[in-house]
Amino acid sequence: MISKKQFPKTRWLTWRSPRFSFRLDRRVPNVLLGLALVTLMGMVWSLGQGEYPVSPLDVIKTLVGWPTANSDDGFIVNTLRLPRTLVAWGVGVALAIAGTLTQGITRNPLAAPDIIGVNAGAALAAVTLIVVFPGVPVALLPLAAFGGALTIALLIYFLAWNEGSSPMRLILVGIGFSLIAGAITDVMITFGNIYSVSQALVWLAGSVYGRSWEQLGAFLPWLIGFGLLAGLMSRELNALQLGDEVARNLGSRLELQRAMLLLSSVALAGSAVATAGSIGFVGLMAPHLGRQLVGPSHEGLLPVAALTGGALVVLSDLIGRLAFAPIELPCGIITALVGAPYFLYLLIRDRQP
Repeated sequence: MISKKQFPKTRWLTWRSPRFSFRLDRRVPNVLLGLALVTLMGMVWSLGQGEYPVSPLDVIKTLVGWPTANSDDGFIVNTLRLPRTLVAWGVGVALAIAGTLTQGITRNPLAAPDIIGVNAGAALAAVTLIVVFPGVPVALLPLAAFGGALTIALLIYFLAWNEGSSPMRLILVGIGFSLIAGAITDVMITFGNIYSVSQALVWLAGSVYGRSWEQLGAFLPWLIGFGLLAGLMSRELNALQLGDEVARNLGSRLELQRAMLLLSSVALAGSAVATAGSIGFVGLMAPHLGRQLVGPSHEGLLPVAALTGGALVVLSDLIGRLAFAPIELPCGIITALVGAPYFLYLLIRDRQP
């Protein structure tokens, strides 16, 4: 349930028509602008790092098509580094939206796709493809991960069903499936071909190293399509926060809306895992940070959480490249180092009266 304390008196940007109305916290545009600037600065800095450093000014010139002193800057920035950085941003956006949807569906601020088993299902399907069918095209990886995530999500949904889908049962059943999928993944890694297994292990750590335009192109339709669907259903998420009975009284088609939101969350999480591996805790942290910035209303929370998630993964990838250079740490390790203590902090905070 949402209390009045969760909706402080703020000034709202509103727009109404006979068929549509929209309300947005006035803080949202400024927060989005700030997050966009932080992300852009992180991207420019990241694009200049590597064996052949490129100055920030030359990075900007290269991106806008202006000539630089080094003729190789175009190839280094646009071909080798830009796809990686864009994939990092897109994966962070997808995981953040998926986490926001999961927390909204379950009405539990500690829920996230990687905690309730969706990411584990996607990882199992993708590892199966990498280990058992190593020669498959890159474009099939998101489809396989989506299939694995959707299978786990449907099993969770049906096994948690008891005259309705209880948010608490969804979480508890999801944790069980997460453990099962993780165990099967470990078995496949134990008995798989050493070369394929080494690729799978790097992928499971969560990394955007070596990502290409082809992989970005395979991922973008999932991000754009289901990200827009999530945005269009943000008002339904607000209704779900009031509780099932109140939502029904307000005219919400509860199970249909919950199923559509769950499908969007699964598709975004599955495609993100397929593209960059298991990057944990982004789906948990980004919605919490977004609520601290703009409050719990999902019309503003979804875009703010999305940009927060994108910035988190871009900066984590940058830190992973610089912390122990020339050795690169996968960005999933950085997000875990930050996210695990943050998760414990949330548990301790919510335990206090």
